[in-house]
Formats: sequence, structure tokens, C-alpha cells
Amino acid sequence: MAPAVAEQQLAGKMGIEIIDWNPDRLVGTMPVDGNRQPYGLLHGGANAVLAETLGSWAAGLNAEPGKAVVGLELSCTHHRAALSGLVTGVCTPLHRGRSTATFEIVITDEAGRRTCTARLTCLVRERPPGDAQATPR
Repeated sequence: MAPAVAEQQLAGKMGIEIIDWNPDRLVGTMPVDGNRQPYGLLHGGANAVLAETLGSWAAGLNAEPGKAVVGLELSCTHHRAALSGLVTGVCTPLHRGRSTATFEIVITDEAGRRTCTARLTCLVRERPPGDAQATPR
């Protein structure tokens, strides 16, 4: 992805880093600092951004060449607060179809405690003609 495009990506602004990826398991981290809500806890919306980022990249890795993926539905259950350090999301496929793909994303704190469980379903569609966006491959 070109640097000018990368600078405009929400994942970069949130400090999300993909640390391991393949079609069967994608792992990313995100700092709590800079992503807090007013009470000092990791913002639930930040969990959602991490989950959708990981699930969308995973859907892209699983999609056929020439296809684009977009989020269709995201569900997050917040189990416990994350207060500091990094959270880690592990994304695994639940369904990989031609027109939809669904992933489970488990987010944990640095102690390995589950802080959030998310499920993302993506729509897999034809890439629009002339679409110059980078494909996550």
C-alpha cells in the first residue's frame, strides 16, 4: 500500500499492527493508550475497529483474485476492561464462501484474559473496474 494511502487508514491511526497472517489465522495488536474512553478504559469502539480490521484483512486473504470485501455485520461482546498495554486480536474463519465470509475475533489483554469476542461477516463482491486500492495479499 502506498504511504499516502496508508496514512489515511484508520488502523494506522489506532496503532494497529498485523503481526501474523495467513488464510487460517490472522493476529494483530493495538495499544490501549490513545484508544481510551473518558473513564480510562479501552474504548469499546476501538475493540470494534481492531475486530473489523482483522476480519476484513482475513476476508481479503481468503477472497478470490479480483474480488473486494466489505464489512456487512459486526457484533462485539465486551467481557472485561483493558486498562493498559496492548490488546491482541486473533481472527479465525467460521465460514468462507464465495459471496460472504464470517470470522471470529477474540481480543485478549497482556495477561491473556479475554476482553472482547467479536464476529464479523463480510460481503465478497467483484472489484469495481479501475479500482486502484491495494489488495491485502
